[in-house]
This record gives sequence, structure tokens and C-alpha cells, in this order.
Amino acid sequence: MQPNIGQRALDFQGLLGIDGYRYSLSSFDDQPLLVIVFTGNGCPTAKAEEERMKALQEAYAPKGVQFVAINSNNPYLSPPDTWAEMVKRAKEKQYNFPYVKDEDGSVAREYGATNTPHFFVLDEARTLRYKGRMDDAREPARATYSDLENALNDLLAKRTVMVSETQPFGCAIVR
Repeated sequence: MQPNIGQRALDFQGLLGIDGYRYSLSSFDDQPLLVIVFTGNGCPTAKAEEERMKALQEAYAPKGVQFVAINSNNPYLSPPDTWAEMVKRAKEKQYNFPYVKDEDGSVAREYGATNTPHFFVLDEARTLRYKGRMDDAREPARATYSDLENALNDLLAKRTVMVSETQPFGCAIVR
């Protein structure tokens, strides 16, 4: 049962992070806004957006925004997406947000995530306020409009998100 805009987000629990800790939705209760991004290590689109995600995390953390990246790809079908490879990639790219493994893909299914990357923004009540892509282009250098950043700005200004849903693009989540 996928959450729609305006519905409470679905809980997740026990997702193993690259830091060895287990994360749940409640792990982020102290953050007013939570950005969940379903991503993967091998997808060119997801890889192209890593630096932008890090920059947004750095810029928006002081405003109460927390990113968490979830890898839901089946590591048997996508070897770059094993937990060990996640640890390696996050260290190499110096992720500044938690990166966790959805081992059975259930969280991605419950959220309706289809692509890597696929973004979901939750407000303080953990109501879904935005889902979709980061920007209007697969390659960050070609982006002219940031759907994700605009959604964050709307929420931080206590406004209704102007564009609450966009079509994500990238690689299909490998189940």
C-alpha cells in the first residue's frame, strides 16, 4: 500500500547502515524534514546526482533537513549493490548522510519506488509531501529546475508544495 501525497509515510525498521547501525523511520524523529532517496551504486543517473545530494544535505541540514539513502537493489542480480560495495562507495564519495540496505526490497515496494534515484520528502508529521526526481534533467549540468529543492523550500517556508509529484528517471530498481 504505497503512500500518496498527503498520507503518512510507511514505517521501516532494522535497515543496516554502512556505519553498522540499524535504522528505522524513527531514527530521524529529531529532524523536521526527511528526504528518503532510493538509490544504487551502479546506476549512472544515481551516480551523477551523488554530489548534488551531498551539497543539498550540507546546505539544508542547518534548516532541519536530513537525507537518508536506501539501496533496495538485489545484490545477487546487481553485484555493485552488495552491502560491502555500499560501504566502499560511501567512503570513496564521502557521503554525509546515512546509507542503508533494504535487504529484501520491501521498503522500496511499500513506498512505490521504481527508479534510482527516486526521492520522497516527509514533513515533521512524516506525511508524504513530495515524490519524484531531483531535477528536470538526468545530468545535473543540464538541469534548469530543481523539483526536490523547490519542494524543500516550500515546506521550510510553511507553504504547500507547488509541484508535489514528478516522474523519476534513472535505472529501474533491480528486484
